[in-house]
Amino acid sequence: MLGQALLVASRRPALRRAVVGTPVTRRVVDRFVAGEQLPDALAAVRALQADGIAVTLDHLGEDITTRTEAVASRDAYLALLEGLAPLQLGPAAEVSVKLSAFGQALPGGHDLALELVRPVAEAATALGTTVTLDMEDHTTVDSTLAVLAELRRDHPRTGAVLQSALHRSEADAADLAVAGSRVRLVKGAYAEPRTVAFTDKAEVDAAYRRCLDVLFRGDGYPMAGTHDPAMIARVLELVRETGRSADSYEFQLLYGIRTGEQQRLAREGHTVRAYVPYGADWYGYFMRRLAERPANLQFFLRSLVTTS
Repeated sequence: MLGQALLVASRRPALRRAVVGTPVTRRVVDRFVAGEQLPDALAAVRALQADGIAVTLDHLGEDITTRTEAVASRDAYLALLEGLAPLQLGPAAEVSVKLSAFGQALPGGHDLALELVRPVAEAATALGTTVTLDMEDHTTVDSTLAVLAELRRDHPRTGAVLQSALHRSEADAADLAVAGSRVRLVKGAYAEPRTVAFTDKAEVDAAYRRCLDVLFRGDGYPMAGTHDPAMIARVLELVRETGRSADSYEFQLLYGIRTGEQQRLAREGHTVRAYVPYGADWYGYFMRRLAERPANLQFFLRSLVTTS
């Protein structure tokens, strides 16, 4: 119930102003967000690379309301890719985009998002890397998968995200478990109605396992987005069962969360990629991280108390 309340709160402008305006919040946010400016993000990339960890970078910004803001999101990603070029990391540094930041929810938003994300995919390909399309709430799934299909015509390594909480995701996983397809599987971090999503943790976990099985037994490139020890263990079992090579799958974990586990998996020879968000519009992302794990919320509340 608390998690659902925090997810609802992530959409409340008044609470956004209160949280963003609290000085101590910035110190806590730094645990989950690499910074507000591109140089901050690039510094995080270098530090993670030193630990043998790949990255996917997300310039924060969603639910934009004008075409001008959508164009600015495109330009921010083009600047990000330009900033990555001197590092010569290739596929070890990719980018993740939320199509809502590219105008998906505006009138004619599907076509606008495709128009604006296409040059980002082109720039990523020129750099020897790729783009992954983040998945947002259930109303965006069909549009996002349609954009994915269009981008993959010219940029076949474009990836997508599936959320096991959604009833439809097991079928979507089967459709995407094909050669060349890259799929990040997560549990889901949006407040969804019971008509379209599992809301019980045990059901979401069971669905995650089913989707993992589909993806790892398919011909694509599965990316397990999880910090759950049980799910990490299941991935390792599936690797053994399917005989997958180390370059045919990866783990993806969030920046600043279970860093010791990220380093352990990397030392054991698994590809590990940290999801690194940055940018000034961090509120929605921050609230979803608090909602996911009680420990994150406790960390935030302790920080408020100890600095007051």
